[in-house]
Amino acid sequence: MSQESALAPEAYIEPLWTPLGLFAPLRARLSGAMPQPIFGISIDTRTLMPGDLFFAIRGERNDGHDHVADAFAKGAAAAVVDEDHADRLKETGPLYVVRDVLRALEGLAVAARARTAARIVAVTGSVGKTTTKEALRHVLSHEGATHASAASYNNHWGVPLTLARMPRDTRFGVIEIGMNHAGEILPLTGMARPHVAIITTVAPVHLEFFDSVEAIADAKAEIFTGLVPGGVAILNADNPHYERLDAAARAAGAGHIATFGADRHADARLIDLTMGEADARVTARIGGRELTYRLGAPGRHVALDSLAVLLSAQAFGLDLDAAAASLATFEVPAGRGRRFVLQAADGPFSLIDESYNANPASVAAALALVGSLRAERRIAILGDMLELGTLGPALHAALAEDILANRIDLVFTAGPLMKSLFAALPPETRGIWRENAAELEDSVAAAVRAGDLVIVKGSNASRMSAIVAALKTRYSGETASA
Repeated sequence: MSQESALAPEAYIEPLWTPLGLFAPLRARLSGAMPQPIFGISIDTRTLMPGDLFFAIRGERNDGHDHVADAFAKGAAAAVVDEDHADRLKETGPLYVVRDVLRALEGLAVAARARTAARIVAVTGSVGKTTTKEALRHVLSHEGATHASAASYNNHWGVPLTLARMPRDTRFGVIEIGMNHAGEILPLTGMARPHVAIITTVAPVHLEFFDSVEAIADAKAEIFTGLVPGGVAILNADNPHYERLDAAARAAGAGHIATFGADRHADARLIDLTMGEADARVTARIGGRELTYRLGAPGRHVALDSLAVLLSAQAFGLDLDAAAASLATFEVPAGRGRRFVLQAADGPFSLIDESYNANPASVAAALALVGSLRAERRIAILGDMLELGTLGPALHAALAEDILANRIDLVFTAGPLMKSLFAALPPETRGIWRENAAELEDSVAAAVRAGDLVIVKGSNASRMSAIVAALKTRYSGETASA
């Protein structure tokens, strides 16, 4: 289990939850002494903090019940366990005993949402949802106490965990919601009950589990079913499935629909974009007025998603100028476009870390970013894009057009699917193909030189982050620049 724990006790003036206040939402009985107040929620003993309430969730590979004793050894105030394990664990410490631990976490999430007056924004989309979530966190935190999903905690345990950790006095909540099957967003948006719901875009991802991109759009549109009465739906006007999403938002009862994009009818319209090495200058028309602001991360896709962020701020009644100004200090999350300057033997080169995830749309956006930046030589290091079903080989090969369009000089590829792209490339562009990322590390490290702009991207399971780590370890003088 790799989940992040809640904040340390000193982060809150008051407890996150009182011991007595947990019985009803958890539907629990107590085994052992009454616990101390709860200051955080954890489902991972590796990052658990003293005062946390530990939920012993059963995962695909691990069972949290096997780690309850360790949780108490690290200072957990109490643990939530199921009836099947309660007798065995009764001597470990105070236990809230429930029928199903994950269902109990969901119950606590619903209670957390019900007790707060926070304005909630939920984000989904095939590309850009985590970066948009982090940009929302960044902007809204300038206006008041803001609580947001950690990392990419956007699934069936990540969303309830995020909500259960939300302090009562939160002013803004930002909830990322993901899916790879139809129906998965429905219960999660129902827990979150957002005032604003954003779909960044719809693209051909998770095709292994969907018959069409239209079906993906329908699944993403489930987010609108959770909107509070009069809630706002924010849509990408440039997306080919915009009308389908618009109809879904209206059918779900959205009180208002706002749009962003380069489309001339968009409510937040991108007018001009000037790319810097580590930032961008954005000019947009929002709400009938023109606005120019600095964005602390380059990339057209990041600039477009920043418009959705500003529409959210506007929906919450915040000052638009102040919200836009705060984006100057925004940084993209690790693995999603963060840029580093490393020192090769003959001088510095730049590395863009896009290793967290990949699909055809996000790879195309990443390559477009590289093509927009100055460099003596552009190198792409690409790993397999997963969950594309039978279209996988063809979608990988199709990336050759983006490689050529963005003046990529050299391409290294890893994984069975990326072999299709390697075969489709012009011979002069081919670096090396290997079965996996680990086999590619030495070749990539030996190839880079001063003046290069290197981007690393692939689905998380392709483990392309190992190449990023290898480059950062081998070349001294690292400085983060975006």
